[in-house]
Amino acid sequence: MLLERGIEVSYETVRRWTAKFEPQIARNLRRCQRRSGDIWHLDEVVVTISGKTFWLWRAVYQRGVVLEEILQSQRDKQAAKRLLRKLMKRAGSVPKRIITDMLRSYGAVKRELLLQLDHLSYKGLSNRAENSHLPFRKRERVMQGHRSPDGLQRFVSIHSAVRNYFSVPTRRRAALTIRYHRMEALCAWKVAASIA
Repeated sequence: MLLERGIEVSYETVRRWTAKFEPQIARNLRRCQRRSGDIWHLDEVVVTISGKTFWLWRAVYQRGVVLEEILQSQRDKQAAKRLLRKLMKRAGSVPKRIITDMLRSYGAVKRELLLQLDHLSYKGLSNRAENSHLPFRKRERVMQGHRSPDGLQRFVSIHSAVRNYFSVPTRRRAALTIRYHRMEALCAWKVAASIA
């Protein structure tokens, strides 16, 4: 479109625009996002950056929407506590139930914070959270890894905010509903980008 108007733009200019405007668009998309449900699936996945091991902690709402992602260097009680506190602050409430893998840090945090919620921790129950890592892993392969922890944290926060709108839920598979979902997503994008 710009070339038709006689404006030549390099790929580096597009990259700078993306770095400048994407965080604000992601914030606007999250602000428009519906309220999170009362069942949260929590999980963590290992990520290697320049030979160092980090853990990407992720919380997913019961319908598959990514609520929060935090990159941390540890996989312990403090890391789980930071994730839960950030989640509860953003949601403004405590969930009725959290579903996790067999990591004991979640139970320790629940006891420490005196949270009145159900905590289910069985193998196979956290599949919703495990499956939410797949789009990230696919994108990670395309990008050939990540260069810095800050860059990865920035990427996952933007990627999940945008993906929450544009990925078609598994329960909606008819062609008409997919088109309708994409139209809704584009409208939300225009509002978030202040285009409309």
